[in-house]
Amino acid sequence: MKSIHRRRLGAGLALAAATLATAATAAEPSLAGTWTLTAADRLTPDGARRRDYGEHPKGRLIIDAQGRYSLQIFNGDRPRVVSGEKATSTPEEFAAAALGSSTHYGTVAVDQVAHVLVFRIEGASFRNWEGTEQRRKYVLTADSLSYQVPTPRPDGSIPISEWRRER
Repeated sequence: MKSIHRRRLGAGLALAAATLATAATAAEPSLAGTWTLTAADRLTPDGARRRDYGEHPKGRLIIDAQGRYSLQIFNGDRPRVVSGEKATSTPEEFAAAALGSSTHYGTVAVDQVAHVLVFRIEGASFRNWEGTEQRRKYVLTADSLSYQVPTPRPDGSIPISEWRRER
């Protein structure tokens, strides 16, 4: 009789643990969806928050149910090419275009223990990122997502991206 009781107790505890794990996972909204950039900033070593992609950054992040993503961030104030032709851009125009954009795609997953997003980058406008994994601390609600890189840039600043879910 005691062994039956123990098995039932063990099964009940296992069911309770599984229910709690499911509830904890279900409590956080899904990343899947279309997101519009609301801020692309950086925290400076002195604690100030500054714009990283101009005063009017633009961007889109699309994540499907399998975790595949495509991300684009642009400086909304970057200059147009005077000639109207990409191939005849000046060195300054090329630099503004390259430094005024960040695009990449691949897969993204949530590490719930460390509370970080794990971006596995397959293709990127900055080729050095291709084939890398980047981890970013995040905050996710039903309608917003923000994340920051954990390691400061060489100048000590830390990039922060904020997104609004499209409905």
